[in-house]
Amino acid sequence: AKIKKAMNYPIAVVCIALIVTVILLVKVVPQFEEVFQGFGAELPAFTQVVINISETVQSYWHFVLAALVAGGFLISRTLKSSKTARDALDRLMLKLPIIGEILDKSAVARFGRTLSTTFAAGVPLVDALDSVAGAAGNVIYANAAKKIKDDVSTGQQLQIAMKSTGIFPPMAIQMVSIGEESGSLDEMLDKVATFYEEEVDNMVDGMTSLMEPIIMSVLGVLVGGLIVAMYLPIFQLGSVV
Repeated sequence: AKIKKAMNYPIAVVCIALIVTVILLVKVVPQFEEVFQGFGAELPAFTQVVINISETVQSYWHFVLAALVAGGFLISRTLKSSKTARDALDRLMLKLPIIGEILDKSAVARFGRTLSTTFAAGVPLVDALDSVAGAAGNVIYANAAKKIKDDVSTGQQLQIAMKSTGIFPPMAIQMVSIGEESGSLDEMLDKVATFYEEEVDNMVDGMTSLMEPIIMSVLGVLVGGLIVAMYLPIFQLGSVV
């Protein structure tokens, strides 16, 4: 929820910037193009590129819009109907920079919190791991929880089963090992969950701060670039006069 909330603002700003850019390309750039035709001089390369993009957008915008709508519908339909596609998306999300690390730490926190709560309530560890798999929120961690359950049910220690999956951080495994040796597994899992929840909070805050200059850069490139391209021939004409 925190990741989605942090992404709402930049996504909204980028979408608005794209809409404004398309409006400029379709409505404003053609007006400048008519003025430039009366100059009788060669336009700067940057301005000519923007004019070519404007002409392309004017000619094919309805095809692009239809393709985007159809693509969005097909992707949504595929994700709803295909477990393979959802699993592939889960794996892809964990490999993304910044966001992937946040999702990875949040999955570890969810693993620790769910297992700590159910185990502390008196649920047997093997049954508790079923709940963990269902609440994992990511296919990689759901499959890992199922594998851990199978290993634990054969008498293997939880920390060894977690280590064999290769996805849990060493600190979490060490805390679980201490919990098993001291008989306070639920408390150690609670500490693991608390630690990684704080890590996720800090990373989300950092990502939000990082998004602000990125958004400004995107706006500057899209809108500012168009404005510079349109006024560049006028500036050059003024310098010649």
